[in-house]
Amino acid sequence: MRLQTNLKCGVYKILFQLLSENRLKWIIVLIDFGMRTVQSKIVFYGCAMSGKTTALKGLYAHLNGSAPLVSIETSHSKDSRTLFYDFGSLELKFGIWKLKLNFWTATGQDFYCATRSTVLQGSDGILFVCDSQEPLMAENIKSWNELKSFFGNRLEHIIPVIICLNKRDLTDLISVNFLNQSLQLHPGTHIYETIATKNQNIYPAFKELLENIFQIHKAVKTSIMNQLKKYPKRKTE
Repeated sequence: MRLQTNLKCGVYKILFQLLSENRLKWIIVLIDFGMRTVQSKIVFYGCAMSGKTTALKGLYAHLNGSAPLVSIETSHSKDSRTLFYDFGSLELKFGIWKLKLNFWTATGQDFYCATRSTVLQGSDGILFVCDSQEPLMAENIKSWNELKSFFGNRLEHIIPVIICLNKRDLTDLISVNFLNQSLQLHPGTHIYETIATKNQNIYPAFKELLENIFQIHKAVKTSIMNQLKKYPKRKTE
């Protein structure tokens, strides 16, 4: 009980330190000292039919996610579309700590656009999935502008984004340079050419996004690790 109380005091001390340094304003990553778990939320965002759900399912399979992937779709047919969201959770162990990744997709259908802001709440990083087909470029721009309107100047600076230029196996495609100029991306925002149906380049895009998330929260990690050094290690069971 005493150790638990000390850990809670340690959490409060870290939060107070970060607040006093104005570094907690947009920090979302959740740290549970009692369960020794770090949680992070990643959202797949983009226009309708760009391949968000397919990309998430491919990544989830690549990471060997054992928990079921929850999808609320129009039907169970081959051409079903996401109504509200898809959701999956995955835990990765590193030492005595666990990293819990929560994956979400935001629906691209405008009829359910009100649900998108709810899904975006608490996001640590965004995988923005674009449709490579030139006739749909206007939809990509519309979706990107909507994302920027939600996060404001936090997007690409505090909320990292990786772009997946999807469906590169089709025809009538836009170039990477054209997409970069059209979306007016920050110089540090990377674009991956992906084929979600073949799970091509989805994992590298995710890996870089995760690295960017924890790079942004590096100061938080340092404070936490310094605080943890003050407490005795839990005995192995």
